[in-house]
Amino acid sequence: MMRRGCAVLATNRVSAASRVVDEPAYVLQAFDWSESSLIVEVLTRNFGRITLVAKGAKRPSSNFRPILLPLQIIKVAYSGDAQIRTLKSATWGGGTVMPKGEALLSGFYLNELILRLLQRDDPHPALFDIYSQTVSILSTQDDSVKAPALRSFELLLLQDLGWLPDFKRQTLTLQPLRDDDLYIWIAEAGLREVGDSESGLPGSLWQELGVALNMPYPLPALIRICAQVSSQHRQPLQSQLRSVLHYHCGVSKLRTRQFMMDLQSL
Repeated sequence: MMRRGCAVLATNRVSAASRVVDEPAYVLQAFDWSESSLIVEVLTRNFGRITLVAKGAKRPSSNFRPILLPLQIIKVAYSGDAQIRTLKSATWGGGTVMPKGEALLSGFYLNELILRLLQRDDPHPALFDIYSQTVSILSTQDDSVKAPALRSFELLLLQDLGWLPDFKRQTLTLQPLRDDDLYIWIAEAGLREVGDSESGLPGSLWQELGVALNMPYPLPALIRICAQVSSQHRQPLQSQLRSVLHYHCGVSKLRTRQFMMDLQSL
């Protein structure tokens, strides 16, 4: 009797998983699958990063064409239990307009980080909300807020994936950070005191970031801290975060970063 009950429960779970409706999502990337269809990678709130086939999406008459755009909240319905599901419908979820100019490239940078670091079918609802808030900032706020928002998202992404050291102490020695001494974050070794010719950040700043990361709503606090970082320490913070992200992505440079550098050189 117990076995039969377990079998029924398992069947119900499969049935529930095979059809999802009205799920909040963002398009991360899309590429050709056939003459008329697309493969679309999306970040959903409750199911994580998933891959969908949008049949007929390339046809001029397709309802998908104006909807499957990056950096726009949408609602999707899909079905299937395979690695690639079938997109049944997609509707615009409202919200802000798509970022433009450098903000658009920054949004693509967020998407590349998610595509490289998040596994498929691994839900990250809190990170989804942080991503949504960051995209909104890129769309609506002035340039002075956008760079701090990117640094804050990077920190929260690393925290969500469990890759942050304790910002109150040195990682190997467990010695508390001293406010005025400089420390560097190395992906393989965590926080340690700076060596010769290294650029670090004061212990007081690392500790302030650590407090903000553990707040119930960390993004606004982190943006405020990152916006107030002195010009002397702004570049070391960006460089250390970039180095840690490259380490976990397994690359020496992200494609969007290289593209932005190429544009600036023009």
